[in-house]
Amino acid sequence: MDFSRIAIKEILTITFTLFAVIDMIGNIPVLASLRMKMGGEIRSTQATLASGALMILFLFIGQQFLDLLGLDVHSFAVAGSIVIFIIGLEMVLGIEFFKPDGNAKSGSVVPIAFPLIAGSGTLTTIMSLKANYSDANIFFGILINCVIIYVVLKSLKWIEKALGPSGMMVTRKFFGVILLAIAVKIFGSNISHFGK
Repeated sequence: MDFSRIAIKEILTITFTLFAVIDMIGNIPVLASLRMKMGGEIRSTQATLASGALMILFLFIGQQFLDLLGLDVHSFAVAGSIVIFIIGLEMVLGIEFFKPDGNAKSGSVVPIAFPLIAGSGTLTTIMSLKANYSDANIFFGILINCVIIYVVLKSLKWIEKALGPSGMMVTRKFFGVILLAIAVKIFGSNISHFGK
């Protein structure tokens, strides 16, 4: 990992992108219902460490995984941008494209850490970001998001009360628009590498 390529602007862009994809604020209603199923408590530390480990693992061995499948980062980035675009559409329009698994087992690792936090959308985004940004900046972006994940999980009850139903809806739609813009940017900067 090349620490000489650390750039605050890039870290902020990556942090904001991952924050929008992970959508901790949009997931509050889901987390609240899971908290009730778990007897009123979510293991914040366990969920944060598990999701953080998954994201970091995918950052470093995701490339080898793609090589094994005979894919390049640009192809994955284009595919990832389409997934991110659909997630953004879901958030803005309130239409459900990705159906959640109704048989969610209670636990802080499954389904909270995976697939809710570090799901396919998040892991796809990390690989898409690798096409445009250095690993060091993505690593710090992941760490900052882990802190946000922990804080949100710890203060879940308070956030639910503070935002209210309309506040959560507005926040979700705002991050949806941001995601659509990010998806278009990733798609545009990687589509030109096709067939080269």
